[in-house]
Amino acid sequence: MQLKVCTNRNQSTTMPHSKRFIEIMDTTLRDGEQTSGVSFSASEKLTIAQLLLNEVKVDRIEIASARVSEGEFDAVKKITKWAKANGLLHKVEVLTFVDGDISIQWMQKAGAKVMNLLTKGSLNHLTHQLKKKPEEHFADVAAVLELAISKGLEANVYLEDWSNGMRHSPDYVFQYLDFLCTQPVKRIMLPDTLGVLTPSEVFEFISATVDRYPGIHFDFHAHNDYDLGTANVLEAVKAGAHGLHLTINGMGERAGNAPLASAIAVLNDFMPTVKTGVSEKSLYTVSKLVETFSGFRIPVNKPIVGENVFTQTAGIHADGDKKNNLYFSDLMPERFGRQRKYALGKTSGKANIENNLHQLGIQLSDADLKKVTQRIIELGDRKEMVTQADLPYIISDVLDSNAIEEKVRIENYVLMHAKNLNPSVTLQIHIDGEIFEEQAQGDGQYDAFMNALKKVYKQKKIELPLLTDYAVRIPPGGKSDALCETIITWKQDGKEFKTRGLDSDQTVSALKATQKMLNII
Repeated sequence: MQLKVCTNRNQSTTMPHSKRFIEIMDTTLRDGEQTSGVSFSASEKLTIAQLLLNEVKVDRIEIASARVSEGEFDAVKKITKWAKANGLLHKVEVLTFVDGDISIQWMQKAGAKVMNLLTKGSLNHLTHQLKKKPEEHFADVAAVLELAISKGLEANVYLEDWSNGMRHSPDYVFQYLDFLCTQPVKRIMLPDTLGVLTPSEVFEFISATVDRYPGIHFDFHAHNDYDLGTANVLEAVKAGAHGLHLTINGMGERAGNAPLASAIAVLNDFMPTVKTGVSEKSLYTVSKLVETFSGFRIPVNKPIVGENVFTQTAGIHADGDKKNNLYFSDLMPERFGRQRKYALGKTSGKANIENNLHQLGIQLSDADLKKVTQRIIELGDRKEMVTQADLPYIISDVLDSNAIEEKVRIENYVLMHAKNLNPSVTLQIHIDGEIFEEQAQGDGQYDAFMNALKKVYKQKKIELPLLTDYAVRIPPGGKSDALCETIITWKQDGKEFKTRGLDSDQTVSALKATQKMLNII
């Protein structure tokens, strides 16, 4: 062992009498892009990179693999150019290979300065994939590292399949680490490449490694094949890991990587002796952006960033929230720039509905509230989705009252679509007793309708909410004449709300959803 060479190289990662700083490296743009069916454009990669470093404030980003494609090369050039101009080039990293000078030349042409060299961390991979002896592999790695340093690059080293290496060939792993101690390496990165480790193994293996090499900076890279990614991250930090590799929304090959949002929340709430530089309030925004760019939909029950995770459904929970916040925890939605919601359905109690009515500024008597509650329960039994925006219509229907007046009505419209012509709309709308008529063109029929609507509301000097999501659903196995439901998400004054319309025609169902929005605002 050559422990003398390994000591005191990263003393700054341990701060006596203060919290230990954990470096966060986001690999959404490299490992996350290996999600099946996902490919970011160069401009999308640049936008995500900028958000990660400027808003989320991760410490490093891994943005690509060398030699993959021309598109990847262009993306790296765009990011490195921006990063260099903003003094952030040292935070941008590229995966490279033990291939002589090929990856190094690729990096230099792309303007990157930090390489993450992929090497073999298990005897099994070394023997059956490379068909080499340890000493041969070490010599190849040393040659690449020497060349990289001579070209002014900074080097980190991945030990691919390190987890199986520690399980089945620990002598080889430690032999390799002994060798790496003699090399000009800034960080050694320990991946659970196949996501096979249990939390207890992560703690055992990283503890043994950190204890044996006290001066080396070790990163842990978790995969989520057994849904243990976040738990393994927590154990890695407990065991003394200095850095973590994470991805937005847990993107990555197979079951993905350990998710950034979950890992940060867990560290902040359960590891008081450590800290990161990540901004919790930015996690949801970047999550939604990556969802849009990738087409990789976030499950509604995904912790921290899922649509439903801060939604109370059971009436007893909503009632408890009103009585000394009985169902609150440290995991408050405001931490992540979000709000608590109260779902409407068959398990809704009076408290759920009262909370939604309060947000709409509507008050009902106890007797009327009971009637509305019963109707919502009936709708829930039929598996109907009820949103806050539906409440005024349900109230009007149940109470047979004119108290909630439909002030805006789309009286008439003509939708036109012809080959080689832009879709157009003629719209007639009734607003507070006035009739307005406008015409407009657009990229599609609904876009043309919205353009005509904006003309009307410009006359009234009212700005319409921003459309943030547009989803269309039909019953499974439905025919072409089946009913179609359009659910539109709007954003106004920093708050989001949804409206929905139902019709056999998709565009008409969208118009119905839009009319509901107009009455709400």
